Amino acid sequence: MTQHRVVVVGAGFGGLFATRALRRVPAQVTLINPTTYHLFEPLLYQVATGILSEGEVAPPIREIFRARRNLDIQLGWVTDVRPDVKEVIATGLDGKERRVPYDSLIVAAGAQNSYFGNDGFAEHAPSLKSIDDALEVRGRIFHAFEMAELADDPVERRRWLTFAIVGAGPTGVELAGQIAELAQRALKGQYRHLPETRVVLLDAVDRVLPAFDHQLSEKASRTLAKLKIDVRLGTRVVDVDRTGVTFAGGERLDAYTKIWAAGVMAPGLAGRLAEATGARTDRAGRIVVEPDLTVPGHPEIFVVGDMAAQNLPGVAQVAMQGGRHAARVIAGRLTGKPVAAPFKYFDKGNMATISRFSAVANVGQLHLSGLLGWLSWLGVHLFYLIGFKNKVSTLMHWTVSFLGRGRSERIATTQQINARNALHHLSADDQHRAVGVVQQLQNGRSE
Repeated sequence: MTQHRVVVVGAGFGGLFATRALRRVPAQVTLINPTTYHLFEPLLYQVATGILSEGEVAPPIREIFRARRNLDIQLGWVTDVRPDVKEVIATGLDGKERRVPYDSLIVAAGAQNSYFGNDGFAEHAPSLKSIDDALEVRGRIFHAFEMAELADDPVERRRWLTFAIVGAGPTGVELAGQIAELAQRALKGQYRHLPETRVVLLDAVDRVLPAFDHQLSEKASRTLAKLKIDVRLGTRVVDVDRTGVTFAGGERLDAYTKIWAAGVMAPGLAGRLAEATGARTDRAGRIVVEPDLTVPGHPEIFVVGDMAAQNLPGVAQVAMQGGRHAARVIAGRLTGKPVAAPFKYFDKGNMATISRFSAVANVGQLHLSGLLGWLSWLGVHLFYLIGFKNKVSTLMHWTVSFLGRGRSERIATTQQINARNALHHLSADDQHRAVGVVQQLQNGRSE
């Protein structure tokens, strides 16, 4: 008799926790993911600001599941689902198309950043959804300080030292706080000609951290003000170009470094799955699922995490619990103990760190802020970080960065997009000097 085949699409929180929960299920599990690692996305902004290395937030999938005997890991992109013959179409890293059969399917492909129909903004304002994004943002941030040091024109220097962050949710707030601390504390005294750095946080909403309690939002706003972060709410961005952003009404902000943290949408796979199954999607492209997270009319297909329209917050816990629920339902079917109960999300709260020693947290009826909130944030994130080695290394880096002034990951290893875009602004001599700086950054050298 052929063993039951479970295919899991995606190794984010939903896919990872589903695969973990299937370890004792009498089934052959195939995990398909486009990267070799699981990404701990809540700490991605710390990679972008030089606190953590990419390896600490992205443990290898094969290392996580090295003891699993019923698991096959395939590197590739799922491009389509064919529910009529129960198979997914995947393109591997070798470019070959493969058809992977399934009896049960868990789709946990996550979400992608949304520019609200203005995809051209991405060239000038990268998002923060992947390791590649974090490394590019890190390169742009640290290049900005180097280019400002080279600039002779005060106006040009001001543009380099203005950081515009679009989106006042947790990612935007955390990025703004860390860039401010980077300029005011970690890099203080390391440059000879830098004036005060300007960090601008922009959003069309009426308060920062709108998913949090109003009182915590106000506390977060006060902390941002203490960090001298310019918070502009009720401000809708209508254009982003190489030199800055334009707001509705025509107002302009000159800034060479822009980061987009304002919204997500379902990936293209959600639309193809909806078309193949006849499922409905919401405005963000997420699939409207049954209470048990299955696709209507297809009880063998589960959609978990950010791809599912559940009227739940887009946080890691939703994906974790959804992945475990899907695995329990499959296990129950195979062992003759069906799980008919709908998925019930246990809200463990929201957390966001603003600066060292300051964070806000909603944990049920408990509202934490300041040092207590920050310590809670540290503990929770350290607990859920995958791998003992990563926990120890992360704790050490936090000690260096938060108790000291160091940023251990300042080396820029991107394609130096920001530097190349800036060269035509400089004189021939400054261009030559700029290229030298970029080469030193790439090689990890200092004069």
